[in-house]
Parts: sequence; structure tokens; C-alpha cells
Amino acid sequence: MPEQHNIEYKQSWRDEYLKWVYGFANAQGGRIFIGVDDNSHIVGVEICKK
Repeated sequence: MPEQHNIEYKQSWRDEYLKWVYGFANAQGGRIFIGVDDNSHIVGVEICKK
């Protein structure tokens, strides 16, 4: 399933992705898939420590 206006793929979590959450909350909703690349392949989730 390709990215669409209500589907977004991210390979790992970054705090700046909160803008997508806010955008989906203020629109018709949507889904963010963490651990999936732009070609909809599962790549896993990388955990980063600060």
C-alpha cells in the first residue's frame, strides 16, 4: 500500500514526526506506520538513546 494523504511511513521515530500526528488529528485522521520504509517494506524499528 503506497503512502497517501492519510498514510505515512517512517523507518524510525523522531520527535519532529509529531507534526504528522497533529496534522492527522486536525484533518480526517490517518495512520503512521513506524518501521516501514517509503516502499512499504518492513525494516524494523531502531531504538535511539539520547
